Amino acid sequence: MQQPSWMAEAWRELGQSEIRGPAHNPRIVAMFDELGHHGHGDETAWCAAFVGACLERAGIASTRSLRARSYLGWGGPADPPSVGAIAVLQRGSDPALGHVGFLVGMTGTHVVILGGNQANAVNVSAFDQSLVLGFRQPASSPATDTRGDKFDLALRHVLAMEGGWTDDPHDPGGPTNKGITLAVYARERGIDVTSQTLTELKAALRAIPDDLVRSIYESRYWQPSRCPALRPSLALMHFDASVNHGVGTAARFLQEALGVEIDGEIGPITLGAARTAEPRMALTRYAAIRRQRYRALPHFWRFGRGWLRRVDATLAAATHLVPPSSDPAQTEETPFMTGPTDAPTTKPYAPTETKSWWQSMTIWGTVLTAITTVLPLVGVVLGISITPELAEEIGQNIILVIQAAGGLIGTLMALFGRTRATALLQVRSSRTSL
Repeated sequence: MQQPSWMAEAWRELGQSEIRGPAHNPRIVAMFDELGHHGHGDETAWCAAFVGACLERAGIASTRSLRARSYLGWGGPADPPSVGAIAVLQRGSDPALGHVGFLVGMTGTHVVILGGNQANAVNVSAFDQSLVLGFRQPASSPATDTRGDKFDLALRHVLAMEGGWTDDPHDPGGPTNKGITLAVYARERGIDVTSQTLTELKAALRAIPDDLVRSIYESRYWQPSRCPALRPSLALMHFDASVNHGVGTAARFLQEALGVEIDGEIGPITLGAARTAEPRMALTRYAAIRRQRYRALPHFWRFGRGWLRRVDATLAAATHLVPPSSDPAQTEETPFMTGPTDAPTTKPYAPTETKSWWQSMTIWGTVLTAITTVLPLVGVVLGISITPELAEEIGQNIILVIQAAGGLIGTLMALFGRTRATALLQVRSSRTSL
Protein backbone atom coordinates (compact mmCIF):
# COMPACT_ATOMS: atom_id res chain seq x y z
CA MET A 1 0.00 0.00 0.00
CA GLN A 2 1.43 3.37 -0.99
CA GLN A 3 1.71 5.78 1.92
CA PRO A 4 1.22 9.56 1.71
CA SER A 5 4.28 11.65 0.90
CA TRP A 6 4.49 13.12 4.39
CA MET A 7 4.89 9.65 5.88
CA ALA A 8 8.23 9.29 4.08
CA GLU A 9 9.33 12.47 5.86
CA ALA A 10 8.09 11.11 9.19
CA TRP A 11 9.88 7.78 8.83
CA ARG A 12 13.16 9.62 8.12
CA GLU A 13 13.03 11.00 11.67
CA LEU A 14 12.38 7.64 13.35
CA GLY A 15 14.67 7.29 16.37
CA GLN A 16 15.38 10.99 16.85
CA SER A 17 15.26 11.73 20.58
CA GLU A 18 15.80 14.51 23.07
CA ILE A 19 19.28 15.09 24.43
CA ARG A 20 19.64 15.03 28.19
CA GLY A 21 21.21 18.02 29.85
CA PRO A 22 21.63 21.58 28.56
CA ALA A 23 22.00 20.65 24.89
CA HIS A 24 19.30 20.11 22.25
CA ASN A 25 18.90 17.69 19.36
CA PRO A 26 19.37 20.03 16.37
CA ARG A 27 16.96 17.99 14.23
CA ILE A 28 14.17 18.61 16.73
CA VAL A 29 15.09 22.29 16.97
CA ALA A 30 14.90 22.46 13.15
CA MET A 31 11.27 21.32 13.31
CA PHE A 32 10.38 24.39 15.38
CA ASP A 33 12.42 26.66 13.11
CA GLU A 34 10.73 25.36 9.96
CA LEU A 35 7.35 26.35 11.38
CA GLY A 36 8.50 29.85 12.36
CA HIS A 37 8.83 29.11 16.10
CA HIS A 38 12.45 30.02 16.68
CA GLY A 39 14.19 29.75 20.03
CA HIS A 40 12.55 26.53 21.19
CA GLY A 41 14.50 23.50 22.35
CA ASP A 42 13.63 19.86 22.76
CA GLU A 43 12.33 20.45 26.29
CA THR A 44 9.27 22.10 24.69
CA ALA A 45 6.43 19.71 23.79
CA TRP A 46 7.18 18.99 20.14
CA CYS A 47 4.63 16.46 18.85
CA ALA A 48 2.85 19.18 16.82
CA ALA A 49 6.17 20.54 15.58
CA PHE A 50 7.04 17.06 14.30
CA VAL A 51 3.72 16.68 12.46
CA GLY A 52 3.87 20.20 11.03
CA ALA A 53 7.46 19.86 9.81
CA CYS A 54 6.74 16.52 8.10
CA LEU A 55 3.68 17.92 6.35
CA GLU A 56 5.47 21.05 5.17
CA ARG A 57 8.48 19.13 3.89
CA ALA A 58 6.03 17.19 1.73
CA GLY A 59 4.51 20.44 0.43
CA ILE A 60 1.36 20.35 2.61
CA ALA A 61 0.50 23.47 4.62
CA SER A 62 0.24 22.61 8.32
CA THR A 63 -1.40 24.62 11.08
CA ARG A 64 2.05 25.96 12.03
CA SER A 65 0.86 25.78 15.61
CA LEU A 66 2.58 24.00 18.50
CA ARG A 67 -0.81 22.99 19.93
CA ALA A 68 -1.70 19.39 19.14
CA ARG A 69 -5.43 20.14 19.16
CA SER A 70 -5.00 22.77 16.44
CA TYR A 71 -5.24 19.86 13.99
CA LEU A 72 -8.85 19.20 14.97
CA GLY A 73 -9.78 22.12 12.69
CA TRP A 74 -7.22 21.37 9.98
CA GLY A 75 -8.00 19.81 6.61
CA GLY A 76 -11.03 17.56 6.58
CA PRO A 77 -12.21 14.49 8.48
CA ALA A 78 -10.59 11.16 7.61
CA ASP A 79 -13.53 8.80 7.60
CA PRO A 80 -12.60 6.03 7.54
CA PRO A 81 -9.01 6.80 8.62
CA SER A 82 -6.18 5.31 6.60
CA VAL A 83 -2.42 5.07 7.03
CA GLY A 84 -0.98 8.56 7.28
CA ALA A 85 -4.11 10.20 8.68
CA ILE A 86 -3.40 12.77 11.39
CA ALA A 87 -4.62 11.42 14.71
CA VAL A 88 -5.44 13.89 17.48
CA LEU A 89 -5.61 12.48 21.00
CA GLN A 90 -6.47 13.90 24.40
CA ARG A 91 -3.79 14.05 27.08
CA GLY A 92 -4.95 14.00 30.65
CA SER A 93 -8.05 15.85 31.84
CA ASP A 94 -6.97 19.30 30.66
CA PRO A 95 -9.06 20.15 27.55
CA ALA A 96 -6.23 22.34 26.26
CA LEU A 97 -3.69 19.53 26.16
CA GLY A 98 -3.37 16.85 23.52
CA HIS A 99 -1.13 14.71 21.38
CA VAL A 100 -0.90 14.43 17.59
CA GLY A 101 0.79 11.97 15.25
CA PHE A 102 0.37 9.89 12.11
CA LEU A 103 -1.78 6.77 12.04
CA VAL A 104 0.14 3.57 11.26
CA GLY A 105 -2.50 0.99 12.12
CA MET A 106 -5.35 -0.03 14.41
CA THR A 107 -6.18 -3.00 16.58
CA GLY A 108 -9.45 -3.79 18.26
CA THR A 109 -8.62 -1.53 21.20
CA HIS A 110 -5.65 0.63 20.19
CA VAL A 111 -4.40 3.02 17.54
CA VAL A 112 -0.75 2.71 16.52
CA ILE A 113 0.85 6.13 16.01
CA LEU A 114 4.11 7.26 14.45
CA GLY A 115 4.75 10.47 16.34
CA GLY A 116 7.24 12.79 17.94
CA ASN A 117 7.71 13.40 21.66
CA GLN A 118 6.49 9.89 22.40
CA ALA A 119 8.64 8.95 25.40
CA ASN A 120 10.85 11.89 24.31
CA ALA A 121 11.53 10.41 20.88
CA VAL A 122 10.13 9.74 17.43
CA ASN A 123 8.80 6.22 17.58
CA VAL A 124 5.79 4.00 16.96
CA SER A 125 3.53 3.64 20.00
CA ALA A 126 0.08 2.25 20.76
CA PHE A 127 -2.65 4.38 22.40
CA ASP A 128 -6.07 3.41 23.67
CA GLN A 129 -8.76 4.23 21.12
CA SER A 130 -10.78 6.02 23.78
CA LEU A 131 -8.18 8.83 23.69
CA VAL A 132 -8.78 9.65 20.01
CA LEU A 133 -10.49 13.00 19.44
CA GLY A 134 -10.48 12.77 15.66
CA PHE A 135 -8.69 11.80 12.48
CA ARG A 136 -7.89 14.45 9.86
CA GLN A 137 -6.51 14.50 6.32
CA PRO A 138 -5.40 17.32 3.99
CA ALA A 139 -8.20 19.27 2.35
CA SER A 140 -8.20 19.32 -1.45
CA SER A 141 -8.84 23.04 -1.71
CA PRO A 142 -6.17 25.20 -3.36
CA ALA A 143 -5.92 27.26 -0.19
CA THR A 144 -4.23 24.43 1.68
CA ASP A 145 -2.46 22.49 -1.06
CA THR A 146 -0.95 24.34 -4.01
CA ARG A 147 1.54 21.68 -5.06
CA GLY A 148 -0.20 21.10 -8.38
CA ASP A 149 -0.19 24.78 -9.33
CA LYS A 150 3.42 25.19 -8.26
CA PHE A 151 4.54 22.16 -10.23
CA ASP A 152 2.55 23.14 -13.33
CA LEU A 153 4.12 26.59 -13.31
CA ALA A 154 7.64 25.21 -12.97
CA LEU A 155 7.00 22.53 -15.60
CA ARG A 156 5.77 25.06 -18.15
CA HIS A 157 8.96 27.05 -17.66
CA VAL A 158 11.22 24.01 -18.03
CA LEU A 159 9.45 22.84 -21.17
CA ALA A 160 9.82 26.31 -22.67
CA MET A 161 13.54 26.25 -21.88
CA GLU A 162 14.08 22.71 -23.18
CA GLY A 163 12.20 23.06 -26.45
CA GLY A 164 11.46 20.11 -28.72
CA TRP A 165 13.45 17.41 -30.46
CA THR A 166 17.26 17.72 -30.68
CA ASP A 167 19.95 15.25 -31.69
CA ASP A 168 23.15 17.29 -31.63
CA PRO A 169 26.24 15.04 -31.68
CA HIS A 170 28.04 17.56 -29.44
CA ASP A 171 25.31 17.40 -26.79
CA PRO A 172 26.48 15.09 -23.96
CA GLY A 173 22.82 14.31 -23.23
CA GLY A 174 22.31 12.73 -26.65
CA PRO A 175 18.92 12.65 -28.41
CA THR A 176 16.41 14.70 -26.40
CA ASN A 177 12.76 15.67 -26.73
CA LYS A 178 11.03 18.13 -24.39
CA GLY A 179 14.03 17.85 -22.12
CA ILE A 180 13.72 14.05 -21.79
CA THR A 181 16.93 12.36 -22.88
CA LEU A 182 16.95 9.04 -24.68
CA ALA A 183 18.65 7.39 -21.72
CA VAL A 184 16.00 8.61 -19.27
CA TYR A 185 13.19 7.61 -21.62
CA ALA A 186 14.67 4.14 -22.09
CA ARG A 187 15.00 3.63 -18.32
CA GLU A 188 11.40 4.75 -17.86
CA ARG A 189 10.27 2.08 -20.31
CA GLY A 190 12.69 -0.54 -19.00
CA ILE A 191 14.49 -0.92 -22.35
CA ASP A 192 18.26 -1.05 -22.85
CA VAL A 193 19.70 1.29 -25.46
CA THR A 194 21.45 -0.96 -27.99
CA SER A 195 22.12 -0.85 -31.68
CA GLN A 196 19.01 -2.97 -32.18
CA THR A 197 16.68 -0.73 -30.10
CA LEU A 198 18.17 2.69 -30.89
CA THR A 199 16.06 3.51 -33.95
CA GLU A 200 12.80 2.42 -32.35
CA LEU A 201 13.55 4.30 -29.12
CA LYS A 202 14.34 7.49 -31.01
CA ALA A 203 11.07 7.31 -32.90
CA ALA A 204 9.14 6.68 -29.70
CA LEU A 205 10.89 9.54 -27.92
CA ARG A 206 9.97 11.94 -30.72
CA ALA A 207 6.33 11.00 -30.18
CA ILE A 208 6.41 10.94 -26.36
CA PRO A 209 2.95 11.83 -24.96
CA ASP A 210 2.51 14.85 -22.69
CA ASP A 211 1.22 12.81 -19.76
CA LEU A 212 4.38 10.70 -19.74
CA VAL A 213 6.54 13.83 -19.95
CA ARG A 214 4.75 15.22 -16.92
CA SER A 215 5.07 11.95 -15.02
CA ILE A 216 8.82 11.70 -15.69
CA TYR A 217 9.48 15.26 -14.61
CA GLU A 218 7.49 14.87 -11.42
CA SER A 219 8.85 11.47 -10.37
CA ARG A 220 12.47 11.90 -11.45
CA TYR A 221 13.10 15.59 -10.75
CA TRP A 222 10.34 17.47 -8.90
CA GLN A 223 9.84 15.06 -6.01
CA PRO A 224 13.46 13.83 -5.53
CA SER A 225 14.74 17.42 -5.49
CA ARG A 226 12.31 18.27 -2.64
CA CYS A 227 10.70 21.07 -4.66
CA PRO A 228 7.27 20.60 -3.02
CA ALA A 229 8.77 21.85 0.25
CA LEU A 230 10.26 25.02 -1.28
CA ARG A 231 8.73 28.42 -1.95
CA PRO A 232 7.36 28.74 -5.51
CA SER A 233 10.19 31.07 -6.57
CA LEU A 234 13.01 28.90 -5.24
CA ALA A 235 11.21 25.73 -6.36
CA LEU A 236 11.18 27.00 -9.96
CA MET A 237 14.92 27.79 -9.93
CA HIS A 238 15.81 24.53 -8.20
CA PHE A 239 13.59 22.41 -10.45
CA ASP A 240 15.13 23.92 -13.58
CA ALA A 241 18.61 23.25 -12.19
CA SER A 242 17.71 19.67 -11.24
CA VAL A 243 16.58 18.99 -14.79
CA ASN A 244 19.59 20.62 -16.42
CA HIS A 245 22.38 19.70 -13.99
CA GLY A 246 21.03 16.62 -12.24
CA VAL A 247 19.23 16.25 -8.92
CA GLY A 248 22.37 15.66 -6.85
CA THR A 249 24.32 18.54 -8.35
CA ALA A 250 21.35 20.89 -7.97
CA ALA A 251 21.05 19.91 -4.29
CA ARG A 252 24.63 21.04 -3.73
CA PHE A 253 23.93 24.26 -5.64
CA LEU A 254 20.94 24.96 -3.40
CA GLN A 255 22.94 24.34 -0.24
CA GLU A 256 25.76 26.57 -1.43
CA ALA A 257 23.29 29.34 -2.26
CA LEU A 258 21.73 29.06 1.20
CA GLY A 259 25.06 28.93 3.03
CA VAL A 260 24.53 25.55 4.71
CA GLU A 261 26.67 22.44 4.76
CA ILE A 262 27.06 21.03 1.25
CA ASP A 263 26.42 17.29 1.34
CA GLY A 264 23.95 16.83 -1.52
CA GLU A 265 21.17 15.66 0.83
CA ILE A 266 18.28 18.10 1.27
CA GLY A 267 17.08 17.60 4.82
CA PRO A 268 15.51 19.71 7.57
CA ILE A 269 18.49 22.08 7.92
CA THR A 270 18.51 22.93 4.22
CA LEU A 271 14.72 23.28 4.11
CA GLY A 272 14.75 25.46 7.19
CA ALA A 273 17.35 27.74 5.62
CA ALA A 274 15.29 27.89 2.43
CA ARG A 275 12.26 29.09 4.36
CA THR A 276 14.12 31.85 6.21
CA ALA A 277 16.43 33.06 3.42
CA GLU A 278 15.77 36.39 1.70
CA PRO A 279 14.22 35.15 -1.57
CA ARG A 280 15.89 37.49 -4.06
CA MET A 281 19.33 37.04 -2.51
CA ALA A 282 19.00 33.24 -2.56
CA LEU A 283 17.90 33.27 -6.21
CA THR A 284 20.73 35.61 -7.24
CA ARG A 285 23.33 33.42 -5.54
CA TYR A 286 21.83 30.27 -7.05
CA ALA A 287 21.97 31.79 -10.54
CA ALA A 288 25.61 32.84 -10.07
CA ILE A 289 26.54 29.31 -9.01
CA ARG A 290 24.87 27.88 -12.12
CA ARG A 291 26.70 30.33 -14.41
CA GLN A 292 30.02 29.38 -12.83
CA ARG A 293 29.25 25.70 -13.36
CA TYR A 294 28.39 26.21 -17.03
CA ARG A 295 31.56 28.15 -17.74
CA ALA A 296 33.64 25.26 -16.37
CA LEU A 297 32.13 22.71 -18.75
CA PRO A 298 34.07 21.60 -21.86
CA HIS A 299 31.04 22.17 -24.13
CA PHE A 300 30.61 25.78 -23.07
CA TRP A 301 32.11 26.95 -26.37
CA ARG A 302 29.13 25.51 -28.22
CA PHE A 303 26.20 25.73 -25.79
CA GLY A 304 27.39 28.46 -23.43
CA ARG A 305 25.27 31.32 -24.72
CA GLY A 306 22.11 29.25 -24.58
CA TRP A 307 22.92 28.01 -21.09
CA LEU A 308 23.50 31.52 -19.76
CA ARG A 309 20.32 32.78 -21.41
CA ARG A 310 18.47 29.94 -19.67
CA VAL A 311 19.81 31.03 -16.27
CA ASP A 312 18.83 34.64 -16.94
CA ALA A 313 15.32 33.63 -18.03
CA THR A 314 14.89 31.32 -15.02
CA LEU A 315 16.12 33.99 -12.61
CA ALA A 316 13.68 36.51 -14.10
CA ALA A 317 10.75 34.07 -13.92
CA ALA A 318 11.57 33.03 -10.35
CA THR A 319 12.07 36.61 -9.16
CA HIS A 320 8.69 37.50 -10.63
CA LEU A 321 7.13 35.02 -8.18
CA VAL A 322 8.62 36.78 -5.15
CA PRO A 323 6.05 39.10 -3.51
CA PRO A 324 7.05 42.75 -2.94
CA SER A 325 7.84 42.21 0.74
CA SER A 326 11.42 41.13 1.36
CA ASP A 327 10.58 39.62 4.76
CA PRO A 328 10.45 35.82 4.24
CA ALA A 329 7.99 35.44 7.11
CA GLN A 330 5.52 37.90 5.59
CA THR A 331 5.48 36.94 1.92
CA GLU A 332 2.49 35.49 0.15
CA GLU A 333 4.59 32.46 -0.68
CA THR A 334 4.33 31.36 2.96
CA PRO A 335 0.86 32.41 4.12
CA PHE A 336 0.89 29.91 6.98
CA MET A 337 4.18 31.09 8.52
CA THR A 338 3.19 32.49 11.92
CA GLY A 339 4.45 32.38 15.46
CA PRO A 340 7.18 34.00 17.52
CA THR A 341 10.44 34.79 15.79
CA ASP A 342 12.51 36.34 18.60
CA ALA A 343 12.02 34.05 21.58
CA PRO A 344 15.25 33.61 23.55
CA THR A 345 17.21 30.40 23.24
CA THR A 346 17.47 28.73 26.64
CA LYS A 347 19.92 26.00 25.68
CA PRO A 348 22.82 25.83 23.20
CA TYR A 349 22.82 23.45 20.26
CA ALA A 350 24.65 20.22 20.75
CA PRO A 351 27.97 20.16 18.88
CA THR A 352 27.91 17.84 15.91
CA GLU A 353 30.63 15.42 15.00
CA THR A 354 31.09 12.53 12.64
CA LYS A 355 30.37 9.21 14.27
CA SER A 356 30.82 5.63 13.23
CA TRP A 357 27.56 3.86 12.56
CA TRP A 358 27.75 1.73 15.69
CA GLN A 359 28.07 4.95 17.77
CA SER A 360 24.99 6.59 16.27
CA MET A 361 22.20 7.20 18.76
CA THR A 362 19.81 7.64 15.84
CA ILE A 363 20.54 4.17 14.48
CA TRP A 364 20.32 2.41 17.83
CA GLY A 365 17.30 4.46 18.85
CA THR A 366 15.59 3.23 15.69
CA VAL A 367 16.64 -0.38 16.35
CA LEU A 368 15.48 -0.24 19.96
CA THR A 369 12.16 1.37 18.97
CA ALA A 370 11.56 -1.38 16.43
CA ILE A 371 12.40 -4.11 18.93
CA THR A 372 10.24 -2.70 21.73
CA THR A 373 7.33 -2.21 19.31
CA VAL A 374 7.48 -5.57 17.57
CA LEU A 375 8.37 -7.97 20.43
CA PRO A 376 5.18 -7.45 22.48
CA LEU A 377 3.09 -7.99 19.33
CA VAL A 378 5.03 -11.16 18.47
CA GLY A 379 4.59 -12.31 22.04
CA VAL A 380 0.81 -12.02 21.79
CA VAL A 381 0.82 -14.13 18.62
CA LEU A 382 2.97 -16.82 20.27
CA GLY A 383 1.06 -16.70 23.53
CA ILE A 384 4.04 -15.30 25.46
CA SER A 385 3.68 -12.29 27.75
CA ILE A 386 6.38 -9.79 26.82
CA THR A 387 6.01 -6.48 28.63
CA PRO A 388 7.42 -3.27 27.11
CA GLU A 389 10.03 -3.19 29.91
CA LEU A 390 11.19 -6.73 29.14
CA ALA A 391 11.24 -5.96 25.41
CA GLU A 392 13.43 -2.93 26.05
CA GLU A 393 15.84 -4.97 28.20
CA ILE A 394 16.09 -7.61 25.46
CA GLY A 395 16.64 -4.89 22.89
CA GLN A 396 19.41 -3.27 24.94
CA ASN A 397 21.22 -6.61 25.25
CA ILE A 398 20.98 -7.22 21.50
CA ILE A 399 22.37 -3.76 20.81
CA LEU A 400 25.31 -4.28 23.21
CA VAL A 401 26.29 -7.45 21.35
CA ILE A 402 26.08 -5.72 17.95
CA GLN A 403 28.01 -2.68 19.18
CA ALA A 404 30.76 -4.92 20.55
CA ALA A 405 31.32 -6.26 17.04
CA GLY A 406 30.88 -2.82 15.49
CA GLY A 407 34.43 -1.66 16.11
CA LEU A 408 35.99 -4.58 14.26
CA ILE A 409 33.46 -4.40 11.41
CA GLY A 410 33.85 -0.63 11.15
CA THR A 411 37.62 -0.90 10.85
CA LEU A 412 37.33 -3.42 8.03
CA MET A 413 34.68 -1.28 6.31
CA ALA A 414 36.88 1.80 6.59
CA LEU A 415 39.75 0.02 4.87
CA PHE A 416 37.45 -1.24 2.13
CA GLY A 417 35.72 2.14 1.84
CA ARG A 418 38.98 4.02 1.27
CA THR A 419 39.89 1.67 -1.58
CA ARG A 420 36.35 1.86 -3.01
CA ALA A 421 36.21 5.66 -2.79
CA THR A 422 39.47 5.99 -4.71
CA ALA A 423 38.11 3.77 -7.47
CA LEU A 424 34.83 5.74 -7.66
CA LEU A 425 36.67 9.06 -7.90
CA GLN A 426 38.68 7.72 -10.81
CA VAL A 427 35.46 6.66 -12.58
CA ARG A 428 33.70 9.95 -11.90
CA SER A 429 36.61 12.02 -13.20
CA SER A 430 36.13 10.41 -16.62
CA ARG A 431 32.46 11.46 -16.86
CA THR A 432 31.09 14.74 -18.08
CA SER A 433 27.67 16.00 -17.05
CA LEU A 434 25.90 19.35 -16.83
